[in-house]
This record gives sequence, C-alpha cells and structure tokens, in this order.
Amino acid sequence: MPYTSRHMDHLTMQHAPPCVSLPVNLVANLQDSLLMAVTDLQRLEGLLDHATANLMERFGTVNAALGALPESQQDELGPIRTSLHQAVTELQFHDMATQLIVHTGKVLQSCAWRLAEEAMEPEEGEIPLGLDPMPERPSPVTQSEMDAGSIDLF
Repeated sequence: MPYTSRHMDHLTMQHAPPCVSLPVNLVANLQDSLLMAVTDLQRLEGLLDHATANLMERFGTVNAALGALPESQQDELGPIRTSLHQAVTELQFHDMATQLIVHTGKVLQSCAWRLAEEAMEPEEGEIPLGLDPMPERPSPVTQSEMDAGSIDLF
C-alpha cells in the first residue's frame, strides 16, 4: 500500500518535537521577567552576604568581650560560649542559601536566553550567544531544615 500525503504528515508529526507559536512580544516580556528575577536573586545574595558579615562581626565582638571577663566568671560563661559557637555554625545557612540562589539564577537565566534563542530570529551579522548550559542537578543544596545535626559540612 503506497503512503499517502496524509499518512506521511502523520509519520512526520510523530517524530517532530512539539512546537508552540508565541508572539515575540510575549516572549520578550517573559524573558524580561526572568532576567528581573535573576537580578532580584543577585540582590538577595548581596543582602545575605551583608547580614552574615554583620553577624560574624557581632559574634566576634561578643566572644572578645567574654574573653575579657575576670577568670572567676569564666566557668559561668561555658553555656554562653557554646550557644555562640552553635550560632556561628548555623550561619552555614548563608552558604546553603547562596548556593541555592546562584543555582536558581543560572536556571532562570538559561531559560530566558533559550526562550529568546528559540523564539526570535538572529539579526543579520549577529553572533549567536554562547549560552551557559542548564545546570544538570536540580539543586546543589540538599538540606531542608536547620535543626541541630542536620547541617552537612561542605
């Protein structure tokens, strides 16, 4: 039985990836929104860096003040020093949060550039973007809580 034109179209459609036509304006707006989210994540990372630096400085000040107290009070300071050291350890939250922010930013930025590359024709003489690949792992951070003992040292 010879293949008809309709039959060939059906075979071609089975092997072709799905295609959705979107207005360029919609794609451009979506790309802008994704890139704004990346910018917001970068600002959040900066805020976390600043807050963490301030906390570390304050913990250092407290630790120095505790060390300057008379020898007779040092035994009573044990629980305070223990709590202070635990608080510093819990600042690993900054490291985990920063890794997650950077990863999410890379995913969003990759989506924005891929969307633009797929939806818009390059202008004459335009050099194609060297796109960063989409991160392979879903997330670099596996912790979902900050309870004692739940922090993995990196």
